[in-house]
Amino acid sequence: MRTVNQFKKNLVMALCTACFFIANPSYAETDDAQHGNMNHAQTNTMWSGIYKGFLPCADCMGIKTSLALNANNSYILITQNTGKSVRDFVEKGKFTWAENANTIVLTSRDGATTHHYLIGDNTLTQLDNHGNKVSGKDAERYILHRKEMVGNDAPNSHGGH
Repeated sequence: MRTVNQFKKNLVMALCTACFFIANPSYAETDDAQHGNMNHAQTNTMWSGIYKGFLPCADCMGIKTSLALNANNSYILITQNTGKSVRDFVEKGKFTWAENANTIVLTSRDGATTHHYLIGDNTLTQLDNHGNKVSGKDAERYILHRKEMVGNDAPNSHGGH
């Protein structure tokens, strides 16, 4: 059973990786008039990639998080409540750009959950349910960092945080 679960994890990450290479994003600058009110962050696919971090948790040691953003505005979010469960939770869906052009809103396929993230320089900062930055002593712990997809850094499982 364990090898089947490991195979599923590897398959999800391999499919996610394949999406990045198939999309073949264009990094050329575009004319703002051509895209109306779209911000540079929306038209530039430099934000696509895999982001990882260890987010705060109220009833566990932390939430091991991997978030893959695809150029076609789909995502895969894999989380694990460390110290509480060894089970990975996988969520897939689409994301849209919020009114703040550097913020995205992830919506699961079933529409039951949403997550807000602020796009930074190779980072995603998880926001609260209203799209505001989390404040307080743990504020810096809500940041996911982009991982490069070359050589030995290419993902083969969720466990590599």
